[in-house]
Amino acid sequence: MITLRSKREIEKIRAANQIVAEVLQHLKEVVKPGLSTFELDQITEKLIKKRGGTPAFKGYAGFPASLCASINEVIVHGIPRKDVILAEGDIISLDVGVKLDGYFGDAALTVPVGKVSYEAEHLMQVTRESLEEGIRAAWPDEHLFTLSNKIQRHVESNGYAVVRDFVGHGIGTQLHEAPQVPNYGIAGTGMRLKAGMVIAIEPMVNVGTYEVDVLADGWTAVTKDRKLSAHFEHTIAITDHGPDILSL
Repeated sequence: MITLRSKREIEKIRAANQIVAEVLQHLKEVVKPGLSTFELDQITEKLIKKRGGTPAFKGYAGFPASLCASINEVIVHGIPRKDVILAEGDIISLDVGVKLDGYFGDAALTVPVGKVSYEAEHLMQVTRESLEEGIRAAWPDEHLFTLSNKIQRHVESNGYAVVRDFVGHGIGTQLHEAPQVPNYGIAGTGMRLKAGMVIAIEPMVNVGTYEVDVLADGWTAVTKDRKLSAHFEHTIAITDHGPDILSL
């Protein structure tokens, strides 16, 4: 069941996403070698609560933290830990969710830790661009998988692989709602998008294989070949005037 949101509801979702965006911007500025992912999680939770929000991830299906902090070969759902220390040359994906007044926000970005390799920089650039490609296709009456195909084509034309095991999603009064929003697909297929739909688009892109391993903690998803991965995400509303990015 897909819920079409009113303008009032979209503004409530935007308000939650504004907290997400501010937290991500702050984290981007403080990331540096020597910092632990636990410290980043503490910063995240403090900022969310200061703005009147609730960390959406903490306790979700048992997840123990407010931030997903995923370094290098970790694709998504990295659990912050005191003994996981950022090092020069790492890349880290930061994924934040917020609940505010009954509505949810969700966004992610990948940032460098100090100076990183050309490969890492290019991977982040292509992943960010693929998200932009998907967003540009998010118009009423467009097929959902056309959006997915735009992401896939940009990723694969640059020699990378798009993750299939994890996908984007609808979002609103629940963190994860229908529809699922894959980052691969056949253009011209899938449901038609409608004004009032709110979705989180989140390409996860790997240097090597698209295949995934989930570690023993049941959360941490890593590339099967342990090569680098990047992740970018925005929550958007479909409107008659085109896609409205709520998490800017």
